[in-house]
Amino acid sequence: MIKSVRNGYYTIVIMLLAGTIPILSSAQSPSDLTPQNQTVGDTAKEMDLMDVYKKWFKLPATKENPHPENKVYFTINPLANTPTSSGNAFVTSTTANMYLGPQSTTNLSTANFAPYFNFNKRFGLPLRSTIWLKDNAWVIQGDIRFLVYPQYTWGLGTSHSNDEKEWVNYKYIRFYQAALKRVSTHLFIGMGYDLDYHFNIGGDSGVNLQKFTGYPYGLSGNSLSSGITFNFLYDTRNRKVFPFPGSFLYVIYRVNPGFLGNANSWQSIFVDMRKYLPLNKPTKPNQQNTLTFWSFLWWNFNNATPYLDLPSTGWDEYNRSARGFDQNRYRGKSLYYFETEYRRDITNNGLFGFVLFSNINTVSGSGTMFQSWHPAGGLGLRVKFSKVSNTNFAIDYAFSKGYRTILFNFSETF
Repeated sequence: MIKSVRNGYYTIVIMLLAGTIPILSSAQSPSDLTPQNQTVGDTAKEMDLMDVYKKWFKLPATKENPHPENKVYFTINPLANTPTSSGNAFVTSTTANMYLGPQSTTNLSTANFAPYFNFNKRFGLPLRSTIWLKDNAWVIQGDIRFLVYPQYTWGLGTSHSNDEKEWVNYKYIRFYQAALKRVSTHLFIGMGYDLDYHFNIGGDSGVNLQKFTGYPYGLSGNSLSSGITFNFLYDTRNRKVFPFPGSFLYVIYRVNPGFLGNANSWQSIFVDMRKYLPLNKPTKPNQQNTLTFWSFLWWNFNNATPYLDLPSTGWDEYNRSARGFDQNRYRGKSLYYFETEYRRDITNNGLFGFVLFSNINTVSGSGTMFQSWHPAGGLGLRVKFSKVSNTNFAIDYAFSKGYRTILFNFSETF
């Protein structure tokens, strides 16, 4: 029975992966992929929460801004979601969206600040940004965090069950910056610098974390990872808050040499692929009836990577992967992840919508990768918060074996 289920997972993954293969060979001409063909159309017949508010309180309608590149759109969310993890959290999120050039030739820039804390003494100050300069000549990416981040760990691979976990206390400073230059319509190449500094690392009640995990690196005191990245980006999407149909491929090769302060040299590669497929020709420019795919491979090439820097579920760039799992549930030297989501409007005016999603992952560690698969799934409700920036308020219910959670967010998961 177990073998047949496992074979079934293989079949599903292979079939779904087939949908991501044409990322770079989509049947579209270069002119179809220019930003001009991906801009937001007329929003007059759409409705968002601001329209509902104005209608209820009989406020005068505001005029459409003829120069959206001259305005910053703010979203303030008192119910934003912290990464999936044990314990409820109080979160606020402020997102700024702005065009730094003509809307017809420049992607939407975003900056998000989402401080949070919970009753498990967890505290975080993350600031993330993606800045598109005029005419998409450059894209500048930033991820800066200070975290007091105690959380459970289950060791490597599947060596421990859900109940066999240990509490790890640590503080964390992250500083990631990368600049990529456009070399063709949707192709960007650049470099960056990544710093991961974990300190005050220790187990709860004096537990020996090295013995529990079977891993000797980076589990006591402090750990530093300081590296140079080489970045390759191919992106035909127009927006990150609400991606339009298109493709996305991002490759990050990271080198952490000894002369940058690393106790041991190590390298890694992160390959992120996404595909957005409209299922029919929309009657409105922003109508949702879309099947989406997200797949990434995160691979370390050395055996001396600090434990907290190893690939782990829920530790992708925006902590969005593995809905339905506790963050950090599966960790290993390598991680493969796949998710698919169906997105659909409920109302013709775009005010309400829904999503159905499923994901699966496998990690190396206590056994061979691709032999142990971990599935999860869920569904969600979408409410249009702003039709101008196409920002949705998202509520998701996600589950896997032995775990359930409700997630709140602004913008889609991917």
